[in-house]
Parts: sequence; C-alpha cells; structure tokens
Amino acid sequence: MTWFIVARVVFVLAIVSTAVVIRPLDGGLGPNGALGLVLAALAVVFETRLREAPAPSVIGGLIGGLVGLAIARAVGTSIFWVDASDRRLLFVQGILLLVLPYVGVVTGVQRGEWLQPARLIGLFREAGPSRRHKVLDTSVIIDGRIADVCETGFLDGTLVVPQFVLKELQSVADSPDTLKRNRGRRGLDILHKIQKMAGVDVEISDTDFTESREVDLKLIELARSLQAKIVTTDFNLNKVAQLRGVEVLNINDLANALKPVVLPGEFMKVFILKEGKEYNQGVAYLDDGTMVVVDNARKMIGRPIDVVVTSVLQTTAGKMIFGRYIESSSAVRPQPPDRDEHAKRPRPLRQV
Repeated sequence: MTWFIVARVVFVLAIVSTAVVIRPLDGGLGPNGALGLVLAALAVVFETRLREAPAPSVIGGLIGGLVGLAIARAVGTSIFWVDASDRRLLFVQGILLLVLPYVGVVTGVQRGEWLQPARLIGLFREAGPSRRHKVLDTSVIIDGRIADVCETGFLDGTLVVPQFVLKELQSVADSPDTLKRNRGRRGLDILHKIQKMAGVDVEISDTDFTESREVDLKLIELARSLQAKIVTTDFNLNKVAQLRGVEVLNINDLANALKPVVLPGEFMKVFILKEGKEYNQGVAYLDDGTMVVVDNARKMIGRPIDVVVTSVLQTTAGKMIFGRYIESSSAVRPQPPDRDEHAKRPRPLRQV
C-alpha cells in the first residue's frame, strides 16, 4: 500500500505543477494550482472506483466509449456541407461528442460480461445446448442443505457464486457475534465442500453492480444477465425475484414437496413433546420437522402414542398435521365363575 500512496502523491504534484507552469487560467499561481489540484483529486477518485470494477466491465466501457467517439466523429465529418460558422452546427457536434461516448461507455460496462473468456470461446464453438446457471444466495449456502442436493445430482448446470456473496459470507464469519460467526464459517465450509464434489461445476463470478447496494438486487441483476435461476431459502428474495421475472429455486419448497403425504383417517405413531396452545392438546414433530398437533394428548407428554390423522394444513411456513389421540380401552379381565353356577354343575360319578 505504501507505493500506492507515493504514486498518488507524485501524480498530484505532477498535475499541479503542470497547471502552474502552463497557466490555463488568466490568474496567477493560486487559481491554476487549485485547478490542477481539483483535476488530480477527480482523477484519483475515478481511479479508486475503477479499481473496484471487474475487468470485463472496464474493457467493455473503454471499447464502448471509443466506438461512441468514432461514431460521433463520423457523423460530424459527414455533414461537411453545412456552414461551419453556424452555431447550431457547433452545438450539435458538441452534443454528439458528449452523448455518444457516454452511451457507449454505459452500454459497454453493462454488457462487459460478454468479454469473459468463456463467452468469447463460446462464440467459436459449435451451437449446442447452453449452459444452465444457478446463482447461489448467501442464505442457501449458510443453510447447508444445498450440499446434500448437489451430492444427489438433482442440480445440473453451473453453480455461480458471486464475489459480493463471498464478501457477505466473510463479513458474517468475522462478526463479533458468536452465532453469526459460526453460521458464516459453516457457510464457507459448505461452499468448500461443494467445490470438491465430483461432477459439480462451481464458478466464482466477479461481475458486480455498483449502482445497487443491496445484495438481493445484485443477485437479481446477475441472474437476469446470465439468464439463470436463483437458489435461495429467503422468502422475501423469492417474491421480489418472481416480480422481476427471474426464476427461483427455493430449497424450502423442495423440502415441503418431499415430505410424506398423509391423508385423513390414517394412523401414525408420534412422540408427544410438549403441550399445545389449545386445551388438552399435545404437540409432536416428525423426522422432517413437520408439526403434529394432537387433541386429547396433553397427559401423554413424554410418551409415544398412536394417533389418527383428522386434517392436513399446508401453509407458507410448511405443513401441519392435526390428529386425535384415541385412548385404548382397557383389556377386559376374566371374571371368576359364579359360585351358584358352579354348584349347579353336575359332578362326575365316582366308580366304585
């Protein structure tokens, strides 16, 4: 970092000294030195912002600016037959020299991902099925179930992990809060595990969208540029992405779809863990986390019982099963024989 500071100081001094020597303003050393200092400060700010931008976006911006400048120059040359002393012509030429390079720079920055090596190589390959990209969200990486899904082979295509998602994971892993720190480190371990899996293609994308500060909006823009799907467990991101026309793969929806189907009238064995909100209710949980609310089971807390399913409710948070505990009737004990009946029975004759 020291040589960065030295280089910037030398650059500022060079700009200020150039302005002082040439004196573009009519004033003395003060106004010209201030002008050089302002220009040097703007150049340093521009260099700092440019250093954070990805290389394809920078190259795309330069190419777009040069193309816009060439078009503006060509348009200005093509109207040579117009009176050069006309102020309206000078105004049009000035506007073209400002507008067309600006449009070229903005367009080149937005389409800079097309200059990535993989995209350029794909232009010279034979036409075939396009690569299907899945953009991973921070929440789905921390959740951890994405590793099991990838290991089973149900996710095809390329898993894209943006650089800004990695920064967010790192910030969570460096949090002073112990819980957040453990979650962030777990997310980094899950991502490292996915990278080591055979048959799983993981790509780290340097594409960033500096105009958007929120990570969710950056994910949506990246998915739109790659024509990819977002893999997440965030309910709010799911809704916003769908409103913007981006397809979403929600791991929670997949887990709910894989839960066993239970119909009313079926019997199941559950372990009553705690009491419910209503009177005489007990609450149990299946192995997949599904809540089972059982009537008449409050006194059976801490014991496994057999219940009959009465209804199934599907909510946005998951599936809930309602059942009823039917107390088993006590076994009928054999009653001792009546003495009167025993006396009435004929006795066997004894042989003499």
